[in-house]
Amino acid sequence: MRRAGFVPVSALCLSLGVLLHGCQTESPMITLGLDDSYIVARMQKLFLEPAFEGDEYRWILERSDGTEVTLAVSRELIFVEAQAGVYHLRFELADSENPFTFNFTVNVVEEEVAYSRFISRVYDYCPAPGQFVNKMPWYDAGDSAEDMRRKAEEAIGGERNELISLGAYGGYVVFGFDHTVVNVDGVPDFMILGNAFYDEGEEEEKAGSCEPGIVEVSIDANGNGLPDDEWYELAGSDYNSPGTLKGYSIVYQAPVEGKAPVPSGRYITDAEYIRWDDSLGETGYVAKNIENSQCYYPLWLDCATLEFSGSRLPGNVEDVFGNGSYFKLHSFGWGYVDNHPNSEADLNSFDIGWAVDSFGMPVRLPGVDFIRVYTGVNQYCGRIGETSTEIGHARDLHVD
Repeated sequence: MRRAGFVPVSALCLSLGVLLHGCQTESPMITLGLDDSYIVARMQKLFLEPAFEGDEYRWILERSDGTEVTLAVSRELIFVEAQAGVYHLRFELADSENPFTFNFTVNVVEEEVAYSRFISRVYDYCPAPGQFVNKMPWYDAGDSAEDMRRKAEEAIGGERNELISLGAYGGYVVFGFDHTVVNVDGVPDFMILGNAFYDEGEEEEKAGSCEPGIVEVSIDANGNGLPDDEWYELAGSDYNSPGTLKGYSIVYQAPVEGKAPVPSGRYITDAEYIRWDDSLGETGYVAKNIENSQCYYPLWLDCATLEFSGSRLPGNVEDVFGNGSYFKLHSFGWGYVDNHPNSEADLNSFDIGWAVDSFGMPVRLPGVDFIRVYTGVNQYCGRIGETSTEIGHARDLHVD
């Protein structure tokens, strides 16, 4: 029995009979590259790959009740489970010359050190310009990108529940846990909290301050511990909405030093503060308001422009009286961060089973190691400013 790790080089030898011209010759020894059994801690990945190729592959989990689940139809398998126990698997290789089937077991054991259900690491923090940027978390003169990453981690890591702002459309944060979040069929896998709320009297309509962030997930398929593998969007309630754009991109220009501000009304001190241009050929501004006078452009980034891309949700703001005195932001159904009050646990929970690829096709991921959240709406709401997703903290729903 072998403990988890990358695929062992030596393993099983299969004796395959070869018939030539109707006569049976001596059976050659073929190294398959799989062991009869493995040991792996729960919520840790086991990487499996046969030593040679075939035409088709199937990895099958045989349940104790006799039912079977196809885990993958690729040459490689990443196996991960949330519960300890002995799992019986079957590998099938379809090949015109030497097809074969191989049965093996994986003994999933309890971890030696208990996992935390909360965020353990922020890998990247890059907000778009916004009225709370350089304040949530706080920027001190001379802070580097690493300093701000660490401050974001201190704010939302562990049991802390301080807020970080992602700024206007596209601004993002990437975080993970001290284990793989397992995709358990039929139930939500993790929760992310923000600071959304419903206005008084709007509880039934579920509207107030709802600033939806889109969620993407990734599994550490190359095993290097970095979020550099393929990303998959979790398709929320409005993924297929006619107003949702795919492949949208936007570029923000750093504020021009010494430019004369363009005030507008009582609350806007500079209506043409930070310019943006998008892939639709549209142009606009992140305006500066009277409530937040600091620089809205992330000061730790030494770049004249910031570019973001992804899906873009339709605008969700309503100017209730038509005069800019009361803006109401409507929530989307489900599947977005900072979209419902934290008391709405189900509506702030996410299922890895919602993952889709860049073509919108469902993807079965055994679990995820990295989660990315970005502001999903590009809109400015007068005196209350840009719509910007805020995050408090997150938790794995499969860890007590």
